[in-house]
Amino acid sequence: MNKEREAPLRIIVRKKRHDNGAHGGAWKVAFADFMTAMFALFLVLWLVNQSSEVRSSIAGYFANPLGFPGEAGSSLMPSDGSMASDIRPVLIETFSLRRLQLRELESRLRNRLDGLPGLESVAAHIEMELVEDGLRIQLLEDSSGIFFETGRSQPKPEGRQVLQILGAELAPLPNIVIIEGHTDARRYVEGHTYTNWELSADRANAARRILTSNGMHDSQIGQIRGLADRQLRDPANPLAPSNRRVTITIQEIGAGQPPDTTVTANQARRGAP
Repeated sequence: MNKEREAPLRIIVRKKRHDNGAHGGAWKVAFADFMTAMFALFLVLWLVNQSSEVRSSIAGYFANPLGFPGEAGSSLMPSDGSMASDIRPVLIETFSLRRLQLRELESRLRNRLDGLPGLESVAAHIEMELVEDGLRIQLLEDSSGIFFETGRSQPKPEGRQVLQILGAELAPLPNIVIIEGHTDARRYVEGHTYTNWELSADRANAARRILTSNGMHDSQIGQIRGLADRQLRDPANPLAPSNRRVTITIQEIGAGQPPDTTVTANQARRGAP
């Protein structure tokens, strides 16, 4: 009896085809990471070529997108319905107004000093400029000693008159004032116990006493610094007379000072506790 032959077992292997194998998504992730790194590199290269004021503003924005460097900024509560776009224009306007007030103060001080008889030559040695922190006023010496006699901490009559005017003009302001004394690199004779450190600090304190005796309140004084020759105005010429100077900085409100400092100054000026 013939047995029916069994059909051979067929194994069919189906290969899964990848029609778009060359266009997968893995390379896109790597390319995106590469582009992000390149963007960060170009951003850093751009930043290092910017001025310190631009870098400070950018750093302040990322630290507090709703404020400015040195300011407390604004806090948005989820329930108040406010939007950042509504607040930022107000902050920008406030920031611009404060800078404008300092520019007006600079113009007023220049006109007052330039108009005084007998101070024409002295006014040429008073430098005023807006800096990052506020308005900086520098009383620059020459070889003859305009504001202070060489090596002495007591101001000359011309220096005293200028400081009296500044005290009267700054008295109504809520701004905090920083006073610094600077010397050149010329040393006292060896063995002398009085040094440029004492001289720079004594000149700054002498300026403070005249300012406060002519209207400014003690609470307006933020710091008194005696820096000797550590911050030369003319580093290439350490003995240059212009390195000897007294610097008075009227700080912009909110720049490096406690939020309640202006309130304290105003209260003290009114005699409040």
